[in-house]
Amino acid sequence: MNKSIAYKKAFQLASKVVLFCQTLKKEQKEFELANQLLKCGTSIGANLAEANGAISKADFSNKVSIAYKETLETKYWLELLLEVKLIGKTDFDNLYLPTDEIARILFSILKTSRINITNN
Repeated sequence: MNKSIAYKKAFQLASKVVLFCQTLKKEQKEFELANQLLKCGTSIGANLAEANGAISKADFSNKVSIAYKETLETKYWLELLLEVKLIGKTDFDNLYLPTDEIARILFSILKTSRINITNN
């Protein structure tokens, strides 16, 4: 399977999110917020994996769109964790910055794919 840079970055992010959420649950005893972050932070790559198997341009665009929305949700939960002091600045940056980078990549892909859909 040909893995895009977005997919590779999302997979790396998912690995970091899993490890951070394990720590959050173990050390902070925070399960609800950890689960929210875990779901959206790992869903980005899962949706990109589905996009790789898309059956049409519209299907591809839809899966990338979902992945993009998951990056926005991930950023929200990270910002909330920072606000309530359940994540330190270093851990925040290690998760937020790659999430933001993936979001920018996916937004660019969406713009291109939607232009291509409307031109066909």
